[in-house]
Amino acid sequence: MAKKKSPKMWLPTTGKAVKPKIAEAQKQQVEAQCQVLIQMKKPEWVQPPNSEWGYVSDVYGKWYRSFFYFCATYRYASPDAILPEREMKFARLEYAGANTFHLAYFRHTGQWWQVFESLSLQDCLEEVEKNPIFWP
Repeated sequence: MAKKKSPKMWLPTTGKAVKPKIAEAQKQQVEAQCQVLIQMKKPEWVQPPNSEWGYVSDVYGKWYRSFFYFCATYRYASPDAILPEREMKFARLEYAGANTFHLAYFRHTGQWWQVFESLSLQDCLEEVEKNPIFWP
């Protein structure tokens, strides 16, 4: 006995959720507060040169769309290194609207892992300061 084929039809799809946009003035305020944290933690995060492995030579932050990234510059002193230095992003704040942010870290698998959702900026900065998963 042959199987009946179900009729195929077009169905409307739901659109992507619209992400909230952050205002330029608020971006500057967030960046200023993050820079304070970076300058405070820089002596702890930046490491002395290591001859065999890469080491953190600088820590900074930058915006990309509605994401603020904490970045580290890794230097490689080995003569066998493919590149002398590279940038690695290690923590990310995503603007969620209404002065709240999602906080994620960059996993060894090459993916961002969101740990906290809808935190205030101060709570996010406290987590980055105290929790080692958000460190370079």
